Amino acid sequence: MEFSNQTVIVTGAAGNLGRAVASAFADGDANVVLVDRHRERLAERYGPETARTLYVAADLARPADTAGVAQRARERFGRIDVLCNIAGTFRMGAPVHATPDATWDLLFDANVRSLRNMVGAVVPVMLDGGGGRIVNVGAWSARSGVANMGAYTAAKTVVLRLTEAMAAELRDRNINVNCVLPSTLDTPENRAAMPDADSSRFVATADLAQVIVFLASPAARAIHGAALPVTGRA
Repeated sequence: MEFSNQTVIVTGAAGNLGRAVASAFADGDANVVLVDRHRERLAERYGPETARTLYVAADLARPADTAGVAQRARERFGRIDVLCNIAGTFRMGAPVHATPDATWDLLFDANVRSLRNMVGAVVPVMLDGGGGRIVNVGAWSARSGVANMGAYTAAKTVVLRLTEAMAAELRDRNINVNCVLPSTLDTPENRAAMPDADSSRFVATADLAQVIVFLASPAARAIHGAALPVTGRA
C-alpha cells in the first residue's frame, strides 16, 4: 500500500513485530519514526538513518519522553499520520493472588501506559493536521481471563477498551482507531520457549504487519473501534 509523504510512528521498533511493521511501511514509501528504549538497538536492526527514517530513544512510560517523540517527528517530517503502538511485553506463570507488584507494574507500563502516553502526545498533532490513524496491539488471549495470565490479559483487555473509547471519541475528527488481536507470534523467542508447540500455527510477523498496514490505510477509513483477530492459518 502507498504511504508516500505520510509519517508513521512505530513504537517497539527494535522488536520482531516492530521491525516487520516498520519494513512494511517503508516499502510503501512512508517516512518512518522508529522508537525504542535504546537508539543503538535501532541502529543494529536497521543500519544508519536515512532521509525517510528517524530513530528516537524513549521510555514510553514517561510522558516527557513520548512528548519528545511527537516533537521530533513533527520537526523532522512536519506531520504525523499514523501511530502504531507495537511496544509491549508478556509475562505469565503466577496466579493473580501471587503475582508480584513488580509484574503488574511492568505489564501495565509496557502495554497500557506506553499506549496512553503516546496517544496523549500524538493525537493533538493529528488533530492539527486534519486526521490520522492509530493501530494498537492487543492479544487474542485477552478476550477472556486465562489462568496464570491474569495480569497480562488484564493489561491487554485495557488496550481493547481504550481502543473502543478512542474510536468513539475521535471518529468524527477524522482519526481512525483500531486494534489487532494476535495469537502466538512466530518469533525465535517463542519457538525457543515452546519447543513442543506446532509453530506452523503461529502468526508470522510479516502477516500481522500487513494487517496493521491495512488498518492504517485509506482502505480502512470506514473501520472504527475494531478488534481484529489475527490467529494464523487454520
